Amino acid sequence: MFIRRLQTLSLAVACLALILLAAACGSGRSASGGQASTTPAATPTSASLAPTTTGSPSAAPVAAPTHFKAASITFVSGDEAFCLGTARGHGTLLLSTHDRGASWTELAVLPGPLGRPGSGASSAVWGTRFASALQGFVFGDRLWETPDGGLHWAPAPAPAGQILSLAPIDGQLLGLVAKSSGSAVLVRRPLAGGPWYNVATVKSVGLLDPTDLISTQSGTAAVLDGSSVLVTTNGGLSITSRPTPSVAGFTPGLVAVTSAHSLALLLVGQGAAGSSGKLVYTSSDAGAHWTKAGAPSNEGDPVTLAGGSPTNLIFGAASGASWLERSANGGHSWTTGLTYGDGGLGWADLGFTNASAAVVVHGPADSVGNSDGRPGQLLLSSNGGATWNSVTF
Repeated sequence: MFIRRLQTLSLAVACLALILLAAACGSGRSASGGQASTTPAATPTSASLAPTTTGSPSAAPVAAPTHFKAASITFVSGDEAFCLGTARGHGTLLLSTHDRGASWTELAVLPGPLGRPGSGASSAVWGTRFASALQGFVFGDRLWETPDGGLHWAPAPAPAGQILSLAPIDGQLLGLVAKSSGSAVLVRRPLAGGPWYNVATVKSVGLLDPTDLISTQSGTAAVLDGSSVLVTTNGGLSITSRPTPSVAGFTPGLVAVTSAHSLALLLVGQGAAGSSGKLVYTSSDAGAHWTKAGAPSNEGDPVTLAGGSPTNLIFGAASGASWLERSANGGHSWTTGLTYGDGGLGWADLGFTNASAAVVVHGPADSVGNSDGRPGQLLLSSNGGATWNSVTF
């Protein structure tokens, strides 16, 4: 909740005499956007932390630096987006665009290095998500929050552990926090603030693209949990667990929400050097029933999956190279839309801003100043991934 103070002072001057009538001051309070949370059945996690005393980063908007390399992207409309990344000679930066990448503005320099899960860099961050044009988050080993579109940031209470993925949805903020042995905990807190609550323990979490582990669309969120899919339609206040199809030699690898009630699921198996078998199943009733669709190519290991609609799907893989494949018929047939012979640098933040407009980061930057020379390339598509254009910062 943010406070605005309105002060008024009235002074009346008579024609023949100066009379001081009155001065009155008042203050008003406005609530931040977001649905009020109901009292949760769970108790707050013991890992809720008070904000640190580290200074709040802020900066007046300036032109984006040249050679900027992207790490993570979040859209709040078809044209407005915020991008986390870095540039040579710079630290961790946040940029914004209001014209779908035609021009960019640098909003702030954030403390701490750009990194990736498990990199060992202290206080590293690797993802950004915005709930609106004003309220946003940068996450990783720590959690930062802005109330004014990225101009000012402050440390926010965070659950203990590395925040792999973050998703604002339905007045709540969902997070996936890494635990030991590849597992994680799905947590939530009200968008307006407050303690974190455990929602569910999640098994077999992969780290190829951790920022996409929570898939959201049209008020529905889904998280893969071993051989099940966790689905929520109220921001994690309640969760439904749905079993995935059982296919000999295959295990669930990726899940994507493609509409309010539709899911796409990728099963992975028959692995070999630089390749793996893949099967796509879809559901029109939030995972209650599944139907076999088709299979992307065997090239690469799965990284990310997204759908602009139940019909329009994109799948990303990496191993020796990086591939993007698309389906325009609900996963029944697939074509390769993009290939980079980059040694398998992979993808981040694959998603759609409408049924056909897609976005992805190729080879996301993961070091300050992009010291290891990753592409950090932001790509946009207006035709469901059939063709892609590289954004110039």
